Amino acid sequence: MRATTRFAAVFTSLAAVAALSACGTLQDASQAAGAVANTASTVQLCTEALAQATTVFDTASPERAVEQAHTAADRLGSLAADAGDTTVNEAVGALATTLRQVTLDDLVLRPAAWLQDKAARVADLTNACTP
Repeated sequence: MRATTRFAAVFTSLAAVAALSACGTLQDASQAAGAVANTASTVQLCTEALAQATTVFDTASPERAVEQAHTAADRLGSLAADAGDTTVNEAVGALATTLRQVTLDDLVLRPAAWLQDKAARVADLTNACTP
């Protein structure tokens, strides 16, 4: 009977070690899946943000172009709020601010300066989204 008790104790110990090892493996797998989901989410967010950034504004109507820029800024603001990555969040937010602050005077009197600022924010976003 003593051998049976020892066998049971050894078997129980091995089962416990195996269960703990499985928990660690499951936790590692869960963390890896979470990282993949975060990366996929960031890629999707970056794709949407860059699509908003590269929207062609109505060049025939500066008033309409300002409205389009403000609409894109609102969408970018929503995307920035969803960004889990701080660098991406800041880049999307900066671009949203640039688009939100554009005025009719910017597009009529200083279009080159405004486009240069926008291009710099798009470049920052592209860098933030590039792994």
